[in-house]
Amino acid sequence: MKSVAALLLVGMLILWTDLPTGSTWACPPVRITCAMLNPPNQCYSDWQCPRSRKCCPTFCGRKCISNPSFPPI
Repeated sequence: MKSVAALLLVGMLILWTDLPTGSTWACPPVRITCAMLNPPNQCYSDWQCPRSRKCCPTFCGRKCISNPSFPPI
């Protein structure tokens, strides 16, 4: 029984290391908002953005933005 539990734990650890980590940076704060009642959104979740970008609220709608600490590609 112990060997089955150990094998299961090792298998889960292997699967966990292969999973994508996703983005670790947070969206920058929005200090100004536009006057539009319903601003257009370019995205609704991170899945709709390219790999190095994240769907964040901006001053006027949601957009895919890149990490501000990295230079643009």
